[in-house]
Amino acid sequence: MSTASPAPAGAAGVGQPGFVARHGLLTDEQAAAAEQVIRQIRDLDLRTVRFVVVDQHGVPRSRSLSPQAAIDVFANGLDFSGAIYSLDTGNQVFVPAFAPGGGFGIEEFTGFPDVVLVPDPGTFQVLPWANRTGWILCDVYFGNGQPVPLDGRHLMRRMLADLAGAGYDYLAGIEIEYYIVRLAGQPLLPEDAGFTPPPPQVTVFERGYQFLSEVRLDSVAETIEVLRDGLTAVGLPPRSMEDEWGPGQMEFTFSPMAGLAAADAVVLFRSAVKQMCQRRGLLATFMCTPGLPNFFSSGWHLHQSLLQRPGGQNAFASPDAALSAPGRQFVSGLLDHALPMMLFATPTVNGYRRYRPYSFAPDRVCWAVENRGALVRVQGAPGDASSHVENRIGEPAANPYLYMAANIAAGLDGIRRGLDTPPVEEDPYAADAPMLPTSLEEAVGALDKDEFYRQTFGKTLVDYLLMMKRAELTRYSAAQADNPPPEGQQVTDWEMREYFEFF
Repeated sequence: MSTASPAPAGAAGVGQPGFVARHGLLTDEQAAAAEQVIRQIRDLDLRTVRFVVVDQHGVPRSRSLSPQAAIDVFANGLDFSGAIYSLDTGNQVFVPAFAPGGGFGIEEFTGFPDVVLVPDPGTFQVLPWANRTGWILCDVYFGNGQPVPLDGRHLMRRMLADLAGAGYDYLAGIEIEYYIVRLAGQPLLPEDAGFTPPPPQVTVFERGYQFLSEVRLDSVAETIEVLRDGLTAVGLPPRSMEDEWGPGQMEFTFSPMAGLAAADAVVLFRSAVKQMCQRRGLLATFMCTPGLPNFFSSGWHLHQSLLQRPGGQNAFASPDAALSAPGRQFVSGLLDHALPMMLFATPTVNGYRRYRPYSFAPDRVCWAVENRGALVRVQGAPGDASSHVENRIGEPAANPYLYMAANIAAGLDGIRRGLDTPPVEEDPYAADAPMLPTSLEEAVGALDKDEFYRQTFGKTLVDYLLMMKRAELTRYSAAQADNPPPEGQQVTDWEMREYFEFF
């Protein structure tokens, strides 16, 4: 890491003077990129720069700074409340307030202290929908310069380094389904503004039940074109934009991206879509299964392959099979660790409503070639240079760093151990294979019993996530006991309050 400072510290009073250089937190390449960002801030006469940290839920949180303060952050870092790591999906503190170690055994978190954000200059964007506003992702450190062990971005970097040490780079294609609904314009009354407020009243954005209909999609073209242009302006041109089955259900896909950039793209995509929609009186929700009549579940299908180092050839391509030997071993790793992986891929109570037989979502641990019912779907053929695998268990609200890191770790373990793949399934829903968890509680139990992710990700992070999800389950159970859902209601009121607007 470089000891060079990208800019002299000014008088804006942010961070710790010289923090970035003192701890060597930017490479020489990053320091040069930071100088370019500083020039952009000045040349474009930006008035605000948002410094963004992605929390444990995969949700961006930020501070908006003036131009000079923003410039100083590149040298000093930015103080940011560490209290965000004590918040659950309802934005409630799930640990004892002011307990030693923050309530989850990390000494530096005692007393709700600040952490220090260090911007990654390669992620800087100018937001076209906001007036003279920049946006940049940050990494998170304690005041002593050590990485915060709960930060998913740090975790994914570690997994990518392990992969590189084995001779591979990571390539991911993003395919995410979500809903757009119209806000009904009802005021939020003060008595409904507590923990957690009722979901906003909404109406349907687009008629459903005509999968991939050109006419249906054209009926909402004005909004879709705004999303297309806004995403393109921040470096995320959609590869495809499609209407799915449900009313107002969309699917956007993106061309393959390498390494950390793939997870960063998911954060920016979800946040950008939500922001552009809300400015138009709409709500974009990445909640898996909204509790609205005639709405269906949405998924996040993660396409992935490995590139050989050096050279960059697709390590999953084979001249005489749909998938190479390393590709099959990667698949075997995904299958072997699928059950404990579920908490990273589907972290909400709501997401488990998706796993049903013959539903286009998997319900057990198996793989197949070009079969959308399997947990792992192989897309490729002998001689196909683009052969890759698709993991179909994810929900759209998953933290992208945790989801991708879990896939990388599992697949690499399969390669290292030379695991054999089980037989390919013709009917994945009839396979004699382990069933997936059908609830968040089962997924928590599967991860708790697992030693692989504790060793690979670290006990601190895994135990923290388990504690947080158990607290979420406790609130969910209490809500059902206090207010049992009517017979036949699939998605509870608690889920709508908890996830519908938040995600």
